[in-house]
Amino acid sequence: MNATEARNAHRLGPVTLADDVQRRHALSFLVVAFLSIGLMIFVSVGQTYILNVNLGIPDTEQGGITGRLIAWTEVVALLLFIPAGILIDRVSRRGVYAAGFLLLALTYVLYPFAESVGELYLYRCTVYALGFVAVSGALSTVLVDYPAERSRGKLVALVGFLCGLGVAVLQGMSALPKLFVEHGMSEIEAGRAMHFVVAGLCVVAALLAATALKPGVPASARRRPSVRELFVSGFAEARDARVLLAYLAAFIARGDQAVNAFFLILWGTLAGKAAGMTPADALTAATLTMFVPAQIAALVWAPILGPFLDRFDRVTALAICMVLAAIGNLALLLLVDPLAAVGIVFFILLGIGQISVFLAAQSLIGQAAPTEKRGSVLGAFNVSGAIGILLITSTGGWLFDEIDPRAPFVVVGAINVLLFAASLYVRLSRPPKPIAAVPASGGGA
Repeated sequence: MNATEARNAHRLGPVTLADDVQRRHALSFLVVAFLSIGLMIFVSVGQTYILNVNLGIPDTEQGGITGRLIAWTEVVALLLFIPAGILIDRVSRRGVYAAGFLLLALTYVLYPFAESVGELYLYRCTVYALGFVAVSGALSTVLVDYPAERSRGKLVALVGFLCGLGVAVLQGMSALPKLFVEHGMSEIEAGRAMHFVVAGLCVVAALLAATALKPGVPASARRRPSVRELFVSGFAEARDARVLLAYLAAFIARGDQAVNAFFLILWGTLAGKAAGMTPADALTAATLTMFVPAQIAALVWAPILGPFLDRFDRVTALAICMVLAAIGNLALLLLVDPLAAVGIVFFILLGIGQISVFLAAQSLIGQAAPTEKRGSVLGAFNVSGAIGILLITSTGGWLFDEIDPRAPFVVVGAINVLLFAASLYVRLSRPPKPIAAVPASGGGA
C-alpha cells in the first residue's frame, strides 16, 4: 500500500479517522449508529400503543405512568453504566454493543404481551435497561474512538444525522398497526406484529456490530488500568471544568431526548383521541405530524452544525447550542393544538435545539476523555444523562398530567438557560483547548 492509499484507508469522505481505524470499520459503525437510537427509543411508540390498546389506561394517568416507567428504568441504568463502561474498556466495544441489541430484541418480544403496568415495569427495568445501557454506552465510546481530533465534530454530526434519520424511519413504523388491522389482524395482534418487526431489526444490528466493527479496545487502552481505577476515574475526571460541563450537558441532552421521545408522542396521541381518532390513528398522527418533523429537522441540521463544532472552541459551541435548545423548548408555550398545521414550525425548532445540545455535548466529552479510560468516562457521562432522564421525566410526567402537556418542555428550556450561563462561565474562566486545523485536502467544512 502506497502512502496515498494508506492515508485514504483512514479517511471517510471529509472525516479523518484515528490511526487504528479503517474505513470499513467506520462505514459499519455508521450503519449500526443509524439503527441504535431508533431501536432504543422505539419503546416509546410501543409503550404508548400498549397503554392505549392492550391495557386501556385512562388518558389522565398515562403521563404519570410514562414518567415513572422512564424514571425507574433510569434508576437501574444509573447502577449499570459504570460497570458497562468497565466492560467496554477491558473487554470489547463490539461485544457489549451486540449484546445490547439482543437484549433490546428480547424486550420487543416480551413487551406487547404485558397484561399489566407491573409487567411493563418488569420488562423495562430489567431486560430493556440492560440493553439500553449496553447500546448507548458502546455507541458513545465508539463515537469517541473513531475520529481524529480535527474531524471529531464532523463525525459526531454525521452520526447525529444518521441517528436522527434512523429515529424518523423507525418511528414511522408506528403506521404498521393500522396496516396490519386493515389486513385482518386485531389491534392487539397488530401491535405485537409491529414489535416483532422491530425485534428482527435488533437482531440484524447485533450481527453487524459483532462482526463488522473494530475488535477489541484501542491500543492505548491496553495498559489495563485496574477495575477500581476505572470505576472511580469517570467521576474523578469531573475535576476538569470542561468534563464537568460535558456531564451537565449530557444531563439535559438526554433529558431533552426523553421528553421529545415520550411526551411529544403522548401529547399528540391524547390530542388525537380527544379529537375523535382511534388510538392507532392518533398514534400515527402524533408520530408523523409532531415527532418525525422534529427528527427530520435534527438530521438536516446535524451536518450543518458539524463543521461549526470543529472550527470553534467546543465550550463556545455548547453555549450557542444551549440557546437554540432553549428557544425550541420554550417556544412550545405558544402552541395550543399540537396537531395544528402551524405546529411544524415549533417542532422544527425543537428538533434543531435537541440535536444541537446532543452533538455539542458529545463533541466536548470526546475531546476531554482520556483514551485509556474512555469507557469509564463515557460511563459517567451516560450516568449524568440517566440522572437527567430520571429527574426530568419523573417531574415532567407529573406536570404533564397535573399542569399542562407542555410543562416538561418548559422544564427542559429553563435548564437550557442555566447551562448557557454555566457554559459562558467555563469559557471565560478556562482557556480553550486548541483544535487542530483541517488540512486543505481534508474536504473543508
